[in-house]
Amino acid sequence: MSSMLIYLVFVTALLAGACFYLFFYRSWRRKQHLEQGFPEHWVVVLEAQVPFYRGLTSDLKRQFEQHVQLFLTEKNFYGCDGFEVDERVRLTIAGHACLLILARPYSDYDEIRSILVYPDVYRVQEQVQDGLVVTHSDQVRAGEASSLGQVVLAWSQCEESATRPGSHHNVILHEFAHQLDYLDGTADGAPPLSGEQAEQWQQTMTQAYEQLRQSLSHQSESWLDPYGATEPAEFFAVLTETFFQQPQHLSNAQPAVYEALQKFYRIDPRMFCKYHN
Repeated sequence: MSSMLIYLVFVTALLAGACFYLFFYRSWRRKQHLEQGFPEHWVVVLEAQVPFYRGLTSDLKRQFEQHVQLFLTEKNFYGCDGFEVDERVRLTIAGHACLLILARPYSDYDEIRSILVYPDVYRVQEQVQDGLVVTHSDQVRAGEASSLGQVVLAWSQCEESATRPGSHHNVILHEFAHQLDYLDGTADGAPPLSGEQAEQWQQTMTQAYEQLRQSLSHQSESWLDPYGATEPAEFFAVLTETFFQQPQHLSNAQPAVYEALQKFYRIDPRMFCKYHN
């Protein structure tokens, strides 16, 4: 065999390997993981920690389990301040996070790489610049999301969300909603949409956001957690919490908003809300 032929064979093999890795390896690897099956003892934990799971149809339950399985395989969990991340912690976080993509493609979470878990709320120093003036503030947080694929959570707040599934707040849903918002590169309250759906979203959410801010300025009773009025990104995250935690309330208060979220998440949580009790 001539040296030129050997070189061509080598280059062809190299290109084939590169193409496989870039376009097929992730799918092949995921298929291999899913063929291992869903551990039975995980079902017990999810039923206790993610009540929504108990009411899913068999098809949705299977898809949910696959999302959870891939999430736990691909995402790195780190305990902070001495916190030990055990299987129950990982399943609780993965379970609530995967509710958001229950009827959406798992690839929505491709860019998420790590989840940092503190035992309780934690303090951070935030720097704010206004012109030439720089100020520092000490803030207490229950969670945060980063465009770099990192989510930070306080376990005490995650556990409260799991034990009070019909409450106003769910920090896991909130922070992973921010990650979906980041899919188009920035957290602006509008996840990736196109065409007519994008136009309807913009019109519906802008109107609802301004209505919320107006009602709060007049000290009226708010139909949503006031934190949602701080900026559009928080509006979307808080709406997501309410959509899954209190779907009937949101549907009654803001039917157009509920419909927009239903189209985006491709599911109607009212079908399963009885399992919140």
